[in-house]
Amino acid sequence: MGIELAAENIITTRLREVVNWARRSSLWPLPFATACCGIEFMATACARYDLARFGAEVARFSPRQADMLVVAGRVSVKMMPVLQRIYEQMTEPKWVISMGACASTGGEFDTYAVVQGVDQYIPVDVYVPGCPPRPETLMEGIMALQRIVDRDGLPPSGGQRRPLQIAIQPTHEVRPQPVPLTVGGH
Repeated sequence: MGIELAAENIITTRLREVVNWARRSSLWPLPFATACCGIEFMATACARYDLARFGAEVARFSPRQADMLVVAGRVSVKMMPVLQRIYEQMTEPKWVISMGACASTGGEFDTYAVVQGVDQYIPVDVYVPGCPPRPETLMEGIMALQRIVDRDGLPPSGGQRRPLQIAIQPTHEVRPQPVPLTVGGH
């Protein structure tokens, strides 16, 4: 952040940078946890990993109070309209993290009843791989989202989002199988 000291006790900077810093430092997650990834999300919020240092320790369970949706686990076809409704109820700006192989690609549930990637229905900003991903990997995903907020910050006029997706490389593989990652626009 470009902060300059103009005189004693006076600090000048750009409003956009201050707003981006405030948004980055106070992400309010809404966990949409349907499987084992939800347990790892809870572990990330524990004192051992100290998610509070990123400003994301207070999980909100109302979409109107959250700005970061964490889709953790598999999503069935019957649950997808609920997830879409939750996403629509969130206020702008809002960001989405797809946590785990099931939310990102359907994982090992390649069936007609499981959605093969939530990015087909809602825009995803960060993909966190793993089955389930370790808390350290989720924290890396949150830091990647903070970099997106720093770079993009306030949405452009008209509320249109720029399509951007980042895939996080796992720090510790739980399974020897590689997880397919997608990087690029929608």
